[in-house]
Amino acid sequence: MGKEALSADVDLSHVDYPAVQQSPEFQELRKTHRSFVFPVLGVCLAWYLAYVLLAVYAVDFMSTRVFGSINVAMILGLAQVVTTFAVTMWYVHFANKRLDPKAEAIRDEIETGLFEEAGEEVNR
Repeated sequence: MGKEALSADVDLSHVDYPAVQQSPEFQELRKTHRSFVFPVLGVCLAWYLAYVLLAVYAVDFMSTRVFGSINVAMILGLAQVVTTFAVTMWYVHFANKRLDPKAEAIRDEIETGLFEEAGEEVNR
């Protein structure tokens, strides 16, 4: 999944983290992350709010029996839990495929000192 943790003998005191944050690579990583998280978060919050509003204002609908003792509210409540697990799995897949390679490339540049060299060339 990811690389091993840095060993204690790696010195990162020379890293200019504000410059890393301003780099195009880091900005692309943030853009990719946000392009996934914000829309999914909005949909999930709307779905949860709809469930709560139905529970408060549509009591008759939510108490409609589907089969046996199972009613609409129980099914929608279970769907909330299933949605949470599905979104979590979706995000993990997305992060492994799209975010982690970009983050590892940035980390490799920082650890090997290539980021500082590239930054110095830009500043020349």
